[in-house]
Amino acid sequence: MLSGLLVALFATAAVAADSESAAKSPATGFSLKDDLGQYLDILLDGKIVGRYMYAHDTSSEAKRVETYKPYLHIFDAEGKAPITKGTGGVFPHHRAIFIGFNKIAFNGKNYDRWHMPGGEIVHQKFTEQKAGPDEATFTSLTNWDSDKGKPPLLVETRTMTFRRAPAPARIMVDFTSVLSAPNGAVTLSPDPEHSGVQYRPAAELDTQKTEYVFPKKNADARKDLDLPWVGESYTLHGNRYSIVEMNHPQNPKGIKYSAYRDYGRFGAFIAKTTIPAGESLTLKFRFLIAEGEMPPTEIIEKCWDDFTGAASPTAVPPITTKPAETTAPAKTKAPAKKKPDSAPA
Repeated sequence: MLSGLLVALFATAAVAADSESAAKSPATGFSLKDDLGQYLDILLDGKIVGRYMYAHDTSSEAKRVETYKPYLHIFDAEGKAPITKGTGGVFPHHRAIFIGFNKIAFNGKNYDRWHMPGGEIVHQKFTEQKAGPDEATFTSLTNWDSDKGKPPLLVETRTMTFRRAPAPARIMVDFTSVLSAPNGAVTLSPDPEHSGVQYRPAAELDTQKTEYVFPKKNADARKDLDLPWVGESYTLHGNRYSIVEMNHPQNPKGIKYSAYRDYGRFGAFIAKTTIPAGESLTLKFRFLIAEGEMPPTEIIEKCWDDFTGAASPTAVPPITTKPAETTAPAKTKAPAKKKPDSAPA
């Protein structure tokens, strides 16, 4: 009896010690810290570099809107504050690094999992969390709601991996989303302003200083297909930040980038796609994060080659740099008349 009690006490102490050790962030390398039910912090050398917001609270409409989709914040170099947008603002559905589609057909009905009316994208659990000297990776299992009480229209496995980036960039974030259709065929009918894997800077950015970079001469974001990457530079609280979103060649063909808004929301979206019942669609993107102006094109290409597993270095392309287009102020409409599909974002 006594020996059994000692064994139990020893086991409890060991678990507590392991938990305490896991909660401490190492001075060097990557680590993860989970504020259970709220968010998961990604740290590098003891500083927060990212925060995955996964809370879900339907106790009130305000809480539902605040938590109706998971998203990934990127933090400044000091690890003090996000450089990406959270909740609220003119376009409350824009949130840091996120994925969504406003035109989803499932079981004879249409759903909007971009603006999020009448449903949520809900984090279920983490299926993997690991961190070490060179990288941190975690996988979030999410359900994309259909109707209340009904099976989800999509089940997503979302994996995010953080690594150091070659100077002058700071970090790289690989974002892989596997969208499965276990309960019937799902058709995604995307449009450039309301779909895909997107990045949204913090709302306080200086809209007059946003610009975009394309790896092509005379690039036209509204027409060009399957660009390997697109970059954005913006100014926030007097500091300059540059972001590149890279398109993996295994993604579906026909990808376009929405990359012209002065408030900085930009990203890649796919052509119309049907996911047959019981099958899945995989989307792979990499985000290169830098402080200051856009890194040299040679560095961007090196990161793209690493991301895609290129057998030999890719030739450095000519680039086109364009200032952002001025965005007209959002118009306020009565809720009954509002049409999300026509919203400017």
